[in-house]
Amino acid sequence: MNNDYLYRAKEKVADAKTLIVLASKRAAMLAGGARPMVKCKDDNFVDIALLEIAEGLLAPDYDAKPDDFMAQLAAAKAKAAGEMPAKKPE
Repeated sequence: MNNDYLYRAKEKVADAKTLIVLASKRAAMLAGGARPMVKCKDDNFVDIALLEIAEGLLAPDYDAKPDDFMAQLAAAKAKAAGEMPAKKPE
């Protein structure tokens, strides 16, 4: 990991946990075939993600609703079993 990219990214996203999640999700997207938004001399997906954050091209969305992972998991299990997924209580 390039420490310069890390320090520059920390200036944009001060919270370490948020920075880790943001960089790791973007690195996974890059590993899955997403195109980088910056030219980077490194081939490491984490370095590319950190540079994108440092350049201000990628920022956390604090207003977004959190993923409901458990509901998605239950729906996938129900689909695999051939059942109708249970509705989420509101």
